[in-house]
Amino acid sequence: MIKNVVFDIGNVLIQFKPLEFLKERYKEDKLVQELYELIFRSKEWIMLDRGTITEEEAVDNLCRRSPHNEVYVKEVMSEWHDMHIPMEGTVEILRKLKQNGYRIYLLSNYHKKAFKVVYDRFEFLKRVDGRIISSDLKLLKPEEEIYKALLETYNLKPEETIFIDDTFVNIEKARELGIKGICFKNSGDLYKELNTLIKEEKIVNL
Repeated sequence: MIKNVVFDIGNVLIQFKPLEFLKERYKEDKLVQELYELIFRSKEWIMLDRGTITEEEAVDNLCRRSPHNEVYVKEVMSEWHDMHIPMEGTVEILRKLKQNGYRIYLLSNYHKKAFKVVYDRFEFLKRVDGRIISSDLKLLKPEEEIYKALLETYNLKPEETIFIDDTFVNIEKARELGIKGICFKNSGDLYKELNTLIKEEKIVNL
């Protein structure tokens, strides 16, 4: 019987579309692509997710790597949190699950400073039963240890747990550990897939 539902955050509960964010701010396609590669596809971005570098250190590294983009790097790194917009359909599903007695958890690769921003901003993130954030543990999905940390920290049984993530490799790793997985596409499909699992498990409908 399913008792626990675990949500990723980026592009599941909160929008994360860096390319669109850059296109809204800068009109030159070449600059947009250059900044996207320099910042959002950098090793520093992954290190921020892992919690092994501060945002200030990341900015310094990126500016040294591309000094002609220093002004833009500082602008983007100070403003990128603005793209954090709740995905209301999924947030409503989270609320309904909570109302129906499911325990709700977060498992997400997230920068330490960025998570504090969204946690302070969005009330629904405070209403979960627990969370594992990559930068706190210095672990990343799909590393096995981060899933085990979730299960062990909150004493969850894999067979009683569903994990929702927008990246298939992260779902695959969860399934290897016995956790049921749903690869997120949109809130409508998520609603249907959860109801299918709920019917199979004979649990109260959403």
